[in-house]
Amino acid sequence: MKKIGMIVAVEIEVALKKYGKSIKKLEFGAYSVYQYKLGENDLFVIHSGVGEIAAAIATQFLILKFDVDLIVNFGIVGGLTQEMAVLKTCIVESVIHYDFDTSEADGCAVGRYLEYPSAYIPTTKEIVDKAVEIEPSLRKVICASADKFISRKEKKEELHNMYNADICEMEAAGIVLTCNKNKIPCLLIKTISDSITGGATEFKNVFDESARICLEITNSILKDI
Repeated sequence: MKKIGMIVAVEIEVALKKYGKSIKKLEFGAYSVYQYKLGENDLFVIHSGVGEIAAAIATQFLILKFDVDLIVNFGIVGGLTQEMAVLKTCIVESVIHYDFDTSEADGCAVGRYLEYPSAYIPTTKEIVDKAVEIEPSLRKVICASADKFISRKEKKEELHNMYNADICEMEAAGIVLTCNKNKIPCLLIKTISDSITGGATEFKNVFDESARICLEITNSILKDI
């Protein structure tokens, strides 16, 4: 039996609808944690809220409070290339935290944490490879992550051109950095809610459907991983 922690930023209603009534609902300050059974495994779902700091706090909380064996994050994201069209689902192979910048002090690349050899923060390769075996349609991607909602086509193109990123969102760096510090495997599955030419309106129009698709694929992986 394994314990899986699930970080949910804004898609909590989709998760609660999918998993139904929880075995337990645990309250810790501002956080609610919903406990479920997923096959033989225990699943702990936490609503982190939006942004890197919120996601990092929630990740560390699940690791310390429930001693989880795996952190998973499903969610909706912006596409930065024509290939990353609305409702396409992908798996994060590495993250660039592009608003982290110590380059003037350290002479390093923008986004680089010095404990890593480059600005690209890796997720857990073994988990990524296993997930792609289960769901071969998943495309491995680079995720540009920062506390910014990116709507304009020009900015999306800039992120792709600068970092070779495929998608953008607001929690991945906090989750992956925290997992790596704790030596806990992580899995990030993302579905496009707004394309390179889309923006906030497209995001709102397909929010529920893209989140539902993302969770369905994530859940199928968790059953077999």
